[in-house]
Amino acid sequence: MMVNPEDLLSHSIIGCAIEAHKELGGSGLLESVYEEALAWELDLKGHMVQRQTCVPILYKGKSLATPLRVDLMVNELIVVECKSSIQISPKTLDAFKSQLLTYFKLTNLRLGLLINFGETCLKNGIHRVVNNLPE
Repeated sequence: MMVNPEDLLSHSIIGCAIEAHKELGGSGLLESVYEEALAWELDLKGHMVQRQTCVPILYKGKSLATPLRVDLMVNELIVVECKSSIQISPKTLDAFKSQLLTYFKLTNLRLGLLINFGETCLKNGIHRVVNNLPE
């Protein structure tokens, strides 16, 4: 059975997120702090990381003046959306997942991770969102 590159990379990203969360002392900081620490951890592992990447939004063939900003894009394969909220309601979680699905349409990517660093136990704040990714 062949494992796709997104699955292997997502495992590494999650490990780096857990390390950053642990090293920073858990929850309670701004999401930009966690984003920077995660980018640093990913870089240490040799991954290509782009922070606050601007992705153009085309509307009827015209590029809109306001681009999409992606928190992290890793190895040009996975979008990572960082949050730092004490509690995310199911309705808000659904909205964030929909946001990632829209990102997929604009970037042609198939896997995203929503990571809420506001959780005391980070594994409870990691949500995997897929679009047309083979099993």
